[in-house]
Amino acid sequence: MLLDVLGAAQDLGRVQDLTSLLIRYGFGDLARRLGLGRALENAGRLLHWAEPEELARLEPPQRIRRLLEDMGPSFVKLGQILATRIDLLPQDYIDEFCKLQDRAPPLPFDTLKAVLEQDLGAPLEELFAEVDPTPVGAASLSQVHLARLKTGARVVLKIRRPGVRKVVEADLRLLKRLAEIAESRIDEVRRYRPIEIAAQFSRTMRRELDLAAECRNAERVAENFADDPTIVVPKVYWRWTSERLNVQQFIDGIPGRDLASVEASGLDRKLLARRGGAAVLKMVFEDGFFHADPHQGNVFFLPGNRVAFIDFGMVGRLSEARRRELVDLLQGFVERNPGRAVDILLQWAKHDVVDEEALTTDVDALIDSVHSVPLKSLNLPRLINDLVALLREHNLALPSDLALLTKAFISLEGMGRQLDPDFDMMATAEPFLKDLILARYSPKTLARRSRQGLGDMIEVMSGLPADLRKLVKQAQSSNLKLRLDVEKLGEVGDKIERGAARLALALVTSALILGSSIAMTASGGRLPVDVSYFAMFGFLGAMLGGVWIILSIWRGR
Repeated sequence: MLLDVLGAAQDLGRVQDLTSLLIRYGFGDLARRLGLGRALENAGRLLHWAEPEELARLEPPQRIRRLLEDMGPSFVKLGQILATRIDLLPQDYIDEFCKLQDRAPPLPFDTLKAVLEQDLGAPLEELFAEVDPTPVGAASLSQVHLARLKTGARVVLKIRRPGVRKVVEADLRLLKRLAEIAESRIDEVRRYRPIEIAAQFSRTMRRELDLAAECRNAERVAENFADDPTIVVPKVYWRWTSERLNVQQFIDGIPGRDLASVEASGLDRKLLARRGGAAVLKMVFEDGFFHADPHQGNVFFLPGNRVAFIDFGMVGRLSEARRRELVDLLQGFVERNPGRAVDILLQWAKHDVVDEEALTTDVDALIDSVHSVPLKSLNLPRLINDLVALLREHNLALPSDLALLTKAFISLEGMGRQLDPDFDMMATAEPFLKDLILARYSPKTLARRSRQGLGDMIEVMSGLPADLRKLVKQAQSSNLKLRLDVEKLGEVGDKIERGAARLALALVTSALILGSSIAMTASGGRLPVDVSYFAMFGFLGAMLGGVWIILSIWRGR
């Protein structure tokens, strides 16, 4: 019973709401296969909704997008996460999920004021010269208001909605368990890796619930650009920032989507595109910590052709090892070495079962399509899309950090093209990629890797005497156990068992032939029944057994 699986009776009301929506949007069969029908029946609630005619005319991607919107804030966020998984979903689903907007009806300011004063520890009038009660933005998790400090500085107050953590945690519990059920029961869903997506989604949601985490992300990016006056990140006012409230500098600039104002202000659109692109690429390839959603709503343009980034709720992280893998993959393409590229893809795929020969053939064909193209002329977004399509064809998935990277690249390319139709992201990325390739073989990097390797070797060698002493003691006390896990050993056992069965049947067949021959010879004796009948049945059984043995050996090759 699903309630036993869920293990949380307090979530039953949420289960009922979600199941109602699944049925309304025509996914009643999915609800039944997940066991939700029985949960509702045990709760005493039966649903008999007819599918509205309007919904019946929707294509599946549109239907799922509408369903996620009606399911509430957590599932809108889930759709936005799915929009980053271009390695798992077809493009029509990605395009539809990109339309999901995290909007919610604004709460009255009086409702939020109590939360504000509780977190700040003082009445608002003592801390701020003014607070605008009209929100400038209202999302599912938080609401944004403008304010002015006593010093005259304009700030943005981002306030978490009261009670939202409880709702989100309930949704995360349900989603985790439903993902486990779906992956174990529904074959056509398993290839989309619901457990992996649910885990990625849970990490993202919990980070976004902590509004102070966004400020920590912003400060880390600001520190990385401390020497670049053309890139602006809002200042954080830590005195008033907490888990439920963050206070940041107000950026008074032109929104990225307002291109008419950019043109009217005399800013250089080509220069803005290059600076914005170079900033994101620096975050990715040099810092390993990047804004994962650099779309036009999160970018402002300031006098002096400066670029400001806001909203660091969704960030990506790339370890040094992952950046080396990206360079290896790119070198595999540039050097026309499909084996090198396939090794990286298989390393990312982890435990997936892959036809390596077919994958190598397809990668080789993809390399042919870009071979002899100068690095500066390579269309990186198109290459990423082609590579991701190839991964989908072979049922491979990218690690979650690389899925965010592909989203950042696609958003960056879109923003750059809006500003400058001739924007070439590969030309902007070329210096960073060359620096990465050179850095791999620089004396400093080789020395550091050698020190790490030497340190690991010394640690292993220093622990070797103790390990050998432990091994000898176990052998002396007869406690030493050897376990061999031979791949495909079960298959070998099955073959031995089938061979033994054939041998046994062959012996029975031989016995039938001999016995029937003896019975046929003795058929002239005086017996109640003519023995020749038994001999005939014996020969017939021997013939059938012989035919079975021949067919079995032929099929087993």
